[in-house]
Amino acid sequence: MLVFWKARLVLLAVPKTGTTALEAAFLPHADAAILNPPGLKHMNVRRYRTHLARLFEQNGARPMELMAVMREPVDWLSSWYRFRRRGALSGQPQSTEGVSFGDFVEAWLRDDPPEYARVGRQARFLEAETGGTGIDRLFRHDALGEAVSFLEDRLSVEVALDRHNVSPTGIDTALDPKTEARLRAGATEDFALWDALCEGRVGRA
Repeated sequence: MLVFWKARLVLLAVPKTGTTALEAAFLPHADAAILNPPGLKHMNVRRYRTHLARLFEQNGARPMELMAVMREPVDWLSSWYRFRRRGALSGQPQSTEGVSFGDFVEAWLRDDPPEYARVGRQARFLEAETGGTGIDRLFRHDALGEAVSFLEDRLSVEVALDRHNVSPTGIDTALDPKTEARLRAGATEDFALWDALCEGRVGRA
């Protein structure tokens, strides 16, 4: 999470959406940053509003705008699945080694998913206390350049973006139609938010 106090902007880090690359590029221009531990680095909208907003918006200061990046829901789960297949996690409860992508998705849909599928949900990360999205500026992961351009313009800087935390490739993440249908039925908020983002109905404050 990066705080640009003078620009009245906070970059929230939705996991597996390219925000680590954004943080690396724009960290030199931030007024404050939380890079560790992961639970604070990936602070969601509600936690920010509850615990940090009053620190940056005191004495009549205008509210900070919140920005974030969202990834297409199937692609987001695929990235998590591949990321947890890497050798460093072999034998650990978080590892997806020996688990098919379909089984990973089915596990993620459970009310109490196993450790390897406990990765949260993007819509819940971005949700406001009163429901609906709490993000002022939401960008698509597959058009990350738009987020970069927005930040460059807002901060009056130019940066070079590198790739970070890239998930392994060459792993089968195809879903059969029945599993994908169950996913779409069980994650309606995520797909609805993604559709709204693609149609320009959110993130255009």
